[in-house]
Amino acid sequence: MSSTLMDIDEPSSATATPSLNITRTLGTSVPSTSRVTDVISTFRPTKLFPRDDIKDGKPQPYVLSIDFDDPGDLCMTSESDETIQIYSCKEGRHDKSLLSKKYGVKLAKFTHTSSSIIYASTKQNDAIRYLATHDNSFIRYFEGHEGAVTSLALHPGSDNFISCSQDNTARIWNIGTKQWTGTLNLNKPTLTAWDPSGNVFAVALPASGSVLLYDYRNYQKAPVHIFDVLKARGPAEPEAVFTGWTNLEFSNDGKHLLLGSRFNGHFLLDAFDGSLKAYLKKPGGGTSRSAAGETGAVESSGDCCFAPDGRYVLSGSNKDLLVWDTMGTPGNSKVLEPAFVLEEKRQAAVIAYNPRYNMIATADQELLFWLPDPHA
Repeated sequence: MSSTLMDIDEPSSATATPSLNITRTLGTSVPSTSRVTDVISTFRPTKLFPRDDIKDGKPQPYVLSIDFDDPGDLCMTSESDETIQIYSCKEGRHDKSLLSKKYGVKLAKFTHTSSSIIYASTKQNDAIRYLATHDNSFIRYFEGHEGAVTSLALHPGSDNFISCSQDNTARIWNIGTKQWTGTLNLNKPTLTAWDPSGNVFAVALPASGSVLLYDYRNYQKAPVHIFDVLKARGPAEPEAVFTGWTNLEFSNDGKHLLLGSRFNGHFLLDAFDGSLKAYLKKPGGGTSRSAAGETGAVESSGDCCFAPDGRYVLSGSNKDLLVWDTMGTPGNSKVLEPAFVLEEKRQAAVIAYNPRYNMIATADQELLFWLPDPHA
């Protein structure tokens, strides 16, 4: 790793000559149509973004969430100092800092328009806020939750979205109106995700050890499937069945459902019947972050994710970046070891894969861009 160059974002980076461009993003010798499988083992930490506005002994804030816009041009973080940071992926620079001091911020998500976002409040109330980033003005408040929001998931084809809250509801919203369009009264819903078609959504209930799947067109009816995590536990620790769930995500090919855990592995479930396809073992254990809805340490919006091809799962750890190949053959008790360990000394507590380019973002207290090494 010592031979891998890493750019450091300087205090004057917003006006400096860009040090990272789209050619470099894809690798100088890697075509824009490169398959993930051709480059996944070659990712290297390439650009580090320390917060240059942290001065006078103030501690570096924690990154709570990472998201990319649909074109893959922008990366956004929400942070524990109640700011939203926006970065240019093509040029490898910090572009904008937005303040949300009055309401706090977490779970920031781009809508399908890159100039607007939604995010959950952390103080004052439990409203979800819809913000125009070009002038930092609120477009709308989505009010109704009476407990902290723990998850936001945007519909893949429209600006409808689902929220989960500690008020024992999951709510469905249309971004064009402040009133929710549907409510599910559930036992501590914590995480939610859409399947790639947008016809099905899942809600995770760690208190009952289950994941519920609903037909979006008939969600008022009973769930179409109930996945029993206890039954699909495999070799996981008993406490991982009912606590510590960090992320819920469908693969883009619709075959798998990833249930992240802050314990020693993640659950890779069959998206059709909920059976355990593999227990993704983390050799060094998990990160120091709390799971969604837990108190104590700083929360993370997700320490694992799928690559866009649906084949690979990536996860942070207390050091290094772990990559599993879902086409690999699990060993005893369906344990699947990482196919690759991408070395990095920093904890990767939050992770996201750019939807358009072979580019990964990880963070704990500093954002880090990973790119394929064309010489690997």
